[in-house]
Amino acid sequence: MTLRIAFAGFNLESVTAVPQIVELAEFERVCVRGAALTERFRGTNTVPGGALQICEAQGAEFVPLFHTLLGALGPTADEAVAHYTAEIIDGVARSAPLDGVILFLHGACWAPSYRDVERHVIDALRAAAPSLPIAVALDYHGNIDRETLRGADIAVAYRHSPHIDMGETGERAARALLRLLRGGRRPGLAVARPDVVIPSIMSATALQPLASIIAEARATEAAGDCDISIMAGFSYADSANTGMSVICLDWAGQEVAQAKADVFSGRLRAARHAIAAAIPILGAEEALADIARRPAGGRPIVLLEHADRMNDSTHLLRLLLTRDVGRVNVPFLLDPETAAQAHEAGEGAEIAVRLAGKTAPETGGPLEAVARVIWSGPKSFTVSGRYQRGSFVDLGLTALLQIGRVRVSVVSHFAFAVDGDPFFIFGERPEDYDVILLRSKTHFRDYYEPMADRILVVDTPDLGPADVRLIPYRQLDTAGAYPWSDAPA
Repeated sequence: MTLRIAFAGFNLESVTAVPQIVELAEFERVCVRGAALTERFRGTNTVPGGALQICEAQGAEFVPLFHTLLGALGPTADEAVAHYTAEIIDGVARSAPLDGVILFLHGACWAPSYRDVERHVIDALRAAAPSLPIAVALDYHGNIDRETLRGADIAVAYRHSPHIDMGETGERAARALLRLLRGGRRPGLAVARPDVVIPSIMSATALQPLASIIAEARATEAAGDCDISIMAGFSYADSANTGMSVICLDWAGQEVAQAKADVFSGRLRAARHAIAAAIPILGAEEALADIARRPAGGRPIVLLEHADRMNDSTHLLRLLLTRDVGRVNVPFLLDPETAAQAHEAGEGAEIAVRLAGKTAPETGGPLEAVARVIWSGPKSFTVSGRYQRGSFVDLGLTALLQIGRVRVSVVSHFAFAVDGDPFFIFGERPEDYDVILLRSKTHFRDYYEPMADRILVVDTPDLGPADVRLIPYRQLDTAGAYPWSDAPA
C-alpha cells in the first residue's frame, strides 16, 4: 500500500526589535498551495524539493498542503500563526488517510502571543492527530529546546550555513519519516543546549572551531545510526530558548540519542570563546581605511553591513558617498517608496530621493541625494546560486539608481542579495564593481568568498549588533548564558 506523506511549510526568521509586524497578507503573497507547490519546487534546492524527491524515489505519495517562506523580517502577527496552524490541521484532516506529515518550520519565528511559535504549531497538530507521525525540518538558526519538539517524532535541521543543503534537509526529514513508517520503530529524539548565544556572523559552518565540531558530528553519524543537527540559534529573536542547541535522532533509542546530544552540547560550550570570536569585526571608518590602504585590485571588496536586519540601513552607504573607493554596488536595498518614485519619473530622469533608512530609527534614517534612474519596473527571477537554487523571487517594483559612483538596486519586497543574481538580472556582473555592500550574515560566503578580493565585516548601530549583550532581552534568562556568564556548564 502506498504511503501518503503530507507537507506544509510556514517559515519566518523574526528579529524581535523590528517595529514592522509581518501580517498574514505578506505570507499569502508568497504562499503556494496544492499541486502548484509540487510544480514550483520539484528539482529545487529547497526543503519541499528535497522531501518531494525522496517521496517519489521511494514510492510514497507526496501530498502538498502549502508552503510560505519570507526569510528574515520582523515579528509575525498572531493572526498569521493562528491561520497557518489551522490550515495545517484542516489540510491534514481533508487529506486523510495520511501516514505521516513533514512540517517545514524555522525555529526562530516570533509572535507577540506565542512563547514558542514552532512548539505551538507542532503541539496543535499533535493534539488534532495524536497518532500521526510528525517530522520537522528546521533552520540551522532556529531557537529550540526539548519542549519545542515534544510533539515531534523526527526532527532535523540544516547542516550548513550558508544554507546550501536545504534540499538535503528535506531529504533527511522524508527519509527518516519513511523509515519510521516502514520499520514501525521510532528513533530516539533528544535535544541539548550549551547555553551559548552568538551573533549570526559567527555561525558560518566553515569557521573554526565550529567546523571541527560539525565534522566530528558527521564522523559520529558515520559510525552510528543517527542524525545530528548542530544549531547556531538566532540571537535576534528574543525567546526563552534563544541560543545554540543540538538535536540527535538515533535509531538505537532515547538514551543513546541524549548521550550524543549532550556530548556535542559540551563541545560547543567548551569552545564558546573561540566560536564567538571566529572573525574580526570592524567599525565603518576602519573598513574604509582598509580599502584606502589597499584598494580593489581586479576583484571586488565586499563590505558586509551585518547589523542591518531589514536591508535598508544607510550607515555605510552614507559614508561611501563621501569617499572615492571606486565603482560601488548596493544590491536589493528595501525602499518601495523610492522604487515607485523612480518608476513614475522614468528612465533617465534625475530625482531627489529620501533613500531607505525608514523601517526603524536604528537604520540611520533616510539618505537625501540626487539619483539618476537607470531602469525601473517589476522584477522577478529564479535563483541561480546554490542557496535556494531554483526558487522564485519576486522583488516587486524595482529601480536601478546611480548616485555618483554608487549604483543601487531598490526593491519593494525584502530579498537576500547573496550571489550573482542581483547583478545578472540587470545584465551586469559582480566583477564590474570595486566594492559591493551586502547585508547578509553567512549566506553570501558560498558565492563571494571564492571571488572577492576580501570580505570586511562591519558593525553599525543597527538592530543586529555583533555584541549580543546589547540586545534588550525580555524572555531570555541571560543569567546563566554565555557571554553574560562565563561559568562552566
